[in-house]
Amino acid sequence: MPTESRVPDGTRHSNPDAAPWPAPAKLNLFLHVLGRRADGYHELQTAFQFIDLCDELSFELRGDELIVRLEGPSEVTPAHDLCVRAADRLRRHAAELMPSHAGVDIPGVTIRLRKRIPLQGGLGGGSSDAATTLVALNQLWGLELSSDELAQIGLKLGADVPVFVQGRAAWAEGVGELLEPIEPPESVYLVIRPGVAVSTAEVFQAPELTRNSPAITIRAFLKSGGRNDCEPLVRARVPEVAAALDWLGQFAAARLTGTGSCIFAPFATREQAERVARRVPTRWQGFVVQGRNRSPLLDRLAAGE
Repeated sequence: MPTESRVPDGTRHSNPDAAPWPAPAKLNLFLHVLGRRADGYHELQTAFQFIDLCDELSFELRGDELIVRLEGPSEVTPAHDLCVRAADRLRRHAAELMPSHAGVDIPGVTIRLRKRIPLQGGLGGGSSDAATTLVALNQLWGLELSSDELAQIGLKLGADVPVFVQGRAAWAEGVGELLEPIEPPESVYLVIRPGVAVSTAEVFQAPELTRNSPAITIRAFLKSGGRNDCEPLVRARVPEVAAALDWLGQFAAARLTGTGSCIFAPFATREQAERVARRVPTRWQGFVVQGRNRSPLLDRLAAGE
């Protein structure tokens, strides 16, 4: 499937009044690493919850076969963008399953991505963008694939993609792909981006990473919570993350999300969170967000626009 960053002739049609498709960020409410698998990946337990910080995507069907990202983060080239890769993988999958959809029967698409979720922050922005692309194009291309089928396609793009496709807060095991819906409290959170990037690959390759946490149950987590096994390592290796954890920890129970670099803490009210957000050091970014157990992507899908 060809990809381009410019717009050649070939626009098929558009609907400029259609609402954009949301791609919400997520928090890892805890993250335990149970062990390393034979394939090099890690067995995990985590709980995903969405927050109302969202990227926005729009899709315009074309009269040719190109998949074009017209707008998106300058730090990520179109060829490496997970939205473009998701669209390409979905189209190839449909063509393999349904020969009638091969070739030009599935049109190309122009993708516009308005980025709000920080890159490399542990908030799942790239995975969420890929999931929204799969869900939106499944509808716009009339493929009628199930959410489970889309999640399997998404898993090849990233371990977090399936939870965004399914659109429900979830308990996750395996590499993060074995999902069970849960209903944790929809807290108000203050999220802080310390202004540094953390490599997920480097964290999971680090020899000092804890890899022997005992498995816990959903009931135990909902009763008493858990920890993030990546946090001590990131704290030791990235001083700015350590400083942010210490600062936010003065006001509430601060925790790393995923492998970071973003940290978060729950507050009893939005007013309390906003009061602390006004005191966030200027070298960092602070976001007051609402936890959501249902993704806004499901509402957009139901709207059928």
